[in-house]
Amino acid sequence: MTTTFDLRLATLRTAYAEGTTTPRQLILELRDRAAALNGEFNAFIHLLSAEELEPYLAALDGKTPAELPLYGIPFAIKDNIDLAGVTTTAACPAFAYTPETSATIVEQLIALGAVPLGKTNLDQFATGLNGTRSPYGECRNSVHPDYPSGGSSAGSSLAVALGLTSFALGTDTAGSGRVPAALNNLVGLKASKGLISTAGVVPACRTLDCVTFFTATAAEASQLLALTARLDPRDEYSRANPLWNDGSAFGQIKTFRFGIPQHPEFLGCAESPALFAATIEHLKAIGGEPVEIDFEPFLEAARLLYEGPWVAERYSVAGALIEQQPDAVLPVIRAVLEKAPGTTAVGLFRAQYRLQQLKAICDRIMAQVDCVLTPAYPRPVTLAELHAEPVKRNSDLGYYTNFMNMLDYAAVAVPAAVMHNSLPWGVTLFGRVFTDQYLLSLADALQRQTDLTLVGGNAITGPVPRNPARNDRANVVVCGAHLDGLPLNWQLRQRGGRLLEATQSSPDYRLYALAGGPLLRPGMVRVAEDGAAIAVEVWDIPSSELGSLLTGIPAPLGLGKVQLADGRWETGFICDAYGLDGAEDITRFGGWKAWLASRN
Repeated sequence: MTTTFDLRLATLRTAYAEGTTTPRQLILELRDRAAALNGEFNAFIHLLSAEELEPYLAALDGKTPAELPLYGIPFAIKDNIDLAGVTTTAACPAFAYTPETSATIVEQLIALGAVPLGKTNLDQFATGLNGTRSPYGECRNSVHPDYPSGGSSAGSSLAVALGLTSFALGTDTAGSGRVPAALNNLVGLKASKGLISTAGVVPACRTLDCVTFFTATAAEASQLLALTARLDPRDEYSRANPLWNDGSAFGQIKTFRFGIPQHPEFLGCAESPALFAATIEHLKAIGGEPVEIDFEPFLEAARLLYEGPWVAERYSVAGALIEQQPDAVLPVIRAVLEKAPGTTAVGLFRAQYRLQQLKAICDRIMAQVDCVLTPAYPRPVTLAELHAEPVKRNSDLGYYTNFMNMLDYAAVAVPAAVMHNSLPWGVTLFGRVFTDQYLLSLADALQRQTDLTLVGGNAITGPVPRNPARNDRANVVVCGAHLDGLPLNWQLRQRGGRLLEATQSSPDYRLYALAGGPLLRPGMVRVAEDGAAIAVEVWDIPSSELGSLLTGIPAPLGLGKVQLADGRWETGFICDAYGLDGAEDITRFGGWKAWLASRN
């Protein structure tokens, strides 16, 4: 493996703060190193010259890492994403143009202190998952010369894997931000559609495209997402990030349910089945419960991307050039897009109807788990195989990726193992829309569990996150009429609630039967002394429903924080002290159901 620098965000922040290097020293050295490696890997289409780099470096003069979160952090930009004043090619010289303004995401990163090193190679028009479909040269794997880098974000993955940048921007329509990550020992974050602006990105499929991050660790991807997930008026597909998915949602994982395909496909790979089974065991070791799911609806949605009318959306970008200058577009790209002109509006609507049916089925499956685990691809394919069967072998790489944006899910590829030939092997964790930080929390926990060597040469470092990870569901502790089988339990179930566990509070509470009625209600009050453990249940409901539950709770009850027997604090029902007038202390029964049973 090529020796790489440790360019992780925390490492560089420390180096800059201690004065062991400066952004100018480091980035000019990286620029020279990238130029030396480019003849072998073809990672960059355009490396910024020292003169082009200078304005970005000069902007850091007089600033410090304390002022700019990404002070002096080098990054690379896939060459279908605009950098002002530098040609954007989308790996097609005849298509090239020079933008006056940068893409929104690039502007954000530069404003945060990051420095662009250059524009990276890609499968032409981001159509491919292998990294060989470029007039600027094939991109081979960072570790094994017989394998591709993966694509279409080929050069971006190599920029990070070869230790040339701390992170890189890619795009992902059908897996372009995940397949190259898995093949190069990287985390590849494909955030929920619209969280990262695509303004200033050459479209592949405008309705599906996502900008992605390549990083060494999930924790770094979490930091970058938290800094850049902003609603963008320049991007009509931009979406606001719910607060349950902000940076504070990245945290520690304790228990979760993860789906796995009932019949996983490995396309004859001898090693992948055992590696996938081992990853399942890793997730179980960090608190996961595997649940087999029917994967066929997901696969049918994936087939719609290239077998259905969405090919016409790709053609809307490159079609005019193909018609005017067919030789300007690579033959393999023309072959992929050639059926697009025959697409009809009737066919499009029929496909949309079927996709909506499939999404309804898949969403019901997803509602039963916290995430789904799959291999990143069934098996790696060699460069020789891609040359012999370019379309088929490319399709093989997208088996587990093509459906993700069609179904509007979040996904992250994460390193999970190394094959016998030293080729990195990875998995994908995917979940409901806007559960990105939760997925990154799981990816972080998996990286800590597998303890693989990272890009830069070291195993994962840094403290385990202290706060619990959050997703799009909220835990609610109930102690009375909302308990399973009691009169108000429907209020939880009607909101999609699920019973997680029956447990006890910490031994710091008194339980009362409140005066009034006719519905009997308890009040659980925390006390400084003479407390007891009270039987409670922990339910979870969609976070979007928590507000309606709260506003419907009558005084003197409300929602606050309740401590459980294991020491954790969860949102739960509490009672204001004034509500205890005329109440009966029933603490000795240990719980509401036990008290109700005593009255019969």
